[in-house]
Amino acid sequence: MFRPLVLLCAVALLAACADEPPAPATAVVSKPTAPVAAAPAPLPANLRELTGNLVNVPAGASVELALLVIDERDRPQQLLGNITLQGTGQLLPFHLPFNPDSFPANARVELHGRVTQSAQLILRLSPQRITSATTQLVGNLRFDPAP
Repeated sequence: MFRPLVLLCAVALLAACADEPPAPATAVVSKPTAPVAAAPAPLPANLRELTGNLVNVPAGASVELALLVIDERDRPQQLLGNITLQGTGQLLPFHLPFNPDSFPANARVELHGRVTQSAQLILRLSPQRITSATTQLVGNLRFDPAP
């Protein structure tokens, strides 16, 4: 009773295996496109920002930028804003947001920066004086070798 059923299944299996294999799917090859820098998110109305470009940052290096209130003894007293970026070996754009309400009147405010690679300080930014709590373009900033 099961013999004809087993024979029928075996013939169906052989017939399925005997069909021509499907043609391999052709892969659509697209040209790699240059990475497009994502536009920064819109800045909330209560914040301002410093923007510019960092020059001579090696690829893979870590960049830290900080907007600091500095006292009369050249010591940092307050952090107004900071960002961390990864170097690309090319011009590196930055956007450093800060709250203008935290910007003290009649105090010295500076933009400081450093570049580390493999946990070692390799470059530093000469302090850049920021005189007003407005959105500003600081231009191209070049790092100096760290001592």
